[in-house]
Amino acid sequence: MLTISAARAVIDGRTVAATLTVRDGIIESILEGTTTPGADVVLGDDRVLLPGAVDTHVHLNEPGRTHWEGFATGTRAGAAGGVTTIIDMPLNCIPPTTTPEALATKRAAARGKLAVDVGFWGGAVPDNLGHLAELWEAGVFGFKCFLLPSGVDEFAPLDPSQFAAAMTEVARLDGLMIVHAEDQGTLEAAPHRPSRAYADFLLSRPDAAEVAAIRRVIDTMRETGARTHLLHLSSARALEMIAAARTEGLPLTVESCPHYLCLEAEAIPDAAAQYKCCPPIRDHGNRDALWQALEEGLIDTVVTDHSPAGPEDKFAGGGDLQQAWGGIAGLQVGYTAMLDEAARRGHGPADVAGWMAGATADLVGLTDRGRIAVGARADLVAYAPGTVTRVRAEDLEHRHPISAWDGRLLQGSIAGVWLAGTPYDRTTPPRGSELTRPRTPAQEASR
Repeated sequence: MLTISAARAVIDGRTVAATLTVRDGIIESILEGTTTPGADVVLGDDRVLLPGAVDTHVHLNEPGRTHWEGFATGTRAGAAGGVTTIIDMPLNCIPPTTTPEALATKRAAARGKLAVDVGFWGGAVPDNLGHLAELWEAGVFGFKCFLLPSGVDEFAPLDPSQFAAAMTEVARLDGLMIVHAEDQGTLEAAPHRPSRAYADFLLSRPDAAEVAAIRRVIDTMRETGARTHLLHLSSARALEMIAAARTEGLPLTVESCPHYLCLEAEAIPDAAAQYKCCPPIRDHGNRDALWQALEEGLIDTVVTDHSPAGPEDKFAGGGDLQQAWGGIAGLQVGYTAMLDEAARRGHGPADVAGWMAGATADLVGLTDRGRIAVGARADLVAYAPGTVTRVRAEDLEHRHPISAWDGRLLQGSIAGVWLAGTPYDRTTPPRGSELTRPRTPAQEASR
């Protein structure tokens, strides 16, 4: 048994004094309003006890592109940054997770390497339409699709008719479709001249591409009834349309990312490929509008979209941003960066834990984590708001020392992590588990 006493703990959206009892990795009891000096772990006023983050958008890339990232390095980065559960994306690995056989290959590659618990998204591509139920039965948490080329040949996009067919399948399963929503035709019409200028890269990925694709997603939701989640929203110009879809009662959820909420185009230097991602980091006013949407509940979750690559791909073109691989490596930094930026905007740790732990866990049905509650896993983080973190890419645990956060000064730091009640540090042997999707009663009944 383990007892943790904290002067400040985030429980049910409140920050209160509490003493937790943990048995066999599960929170057995919580005594609010008091601290216990004789507890095994005592956290004073200079620490806040948070739930571990649940990051539902991470590219671990193994097998096949383990030279970009892998289960061992990626999950260590997560644990070091307070991310205690990861749901891994179905592409950038080879084979992509689009068949039960590919899922089995991925699970075999993960075995014995996981620092934290990891589950898997499946992919919806032209070749597996009509067979999504097989992946669903194998335990994926939902299906990712692209409405434009994904950047890797082995994970093809869905055209409008294929997207409608996939959404019909997902609705029949009572599953979840997660969508990279940018419109290919709009992007093809945008200027794409070779350039080292970040402003030119922005012109090549206009807001209009997100707006057009999200309109198609909403129209298809209306036709099929499929539960749908918009990935990595970067453009505030789509918010009015999203709000209208919610008012209509469509089952639409939305995520954004720390790099869209903490960084801004005006501060990004030219030829700095570490900042390139698709859709892109936009301007200061756009960032403020995204924050307003997050505060109002129009954006539901915040995830890192950790998508690293090796230097030969990330810096392809020698500074030409059209050639560089697009993706932000931020798994270890995202929780701290959001806690820092949220504090600047008048939000406390309870808000950030809600966006990055509770809401993300609920999105994928993992109600046993993402919160400090009786019966939940004791995946916990001690956050030190009075300290300062100077991010150094070479000190981060992910595979390559490349990050848009390099050199950034953040208020606060992750001072301790417990995985199912066991303290974590980088010497801890891998003890994470492979997760499968929990079934709801309705899903069990439909089998």
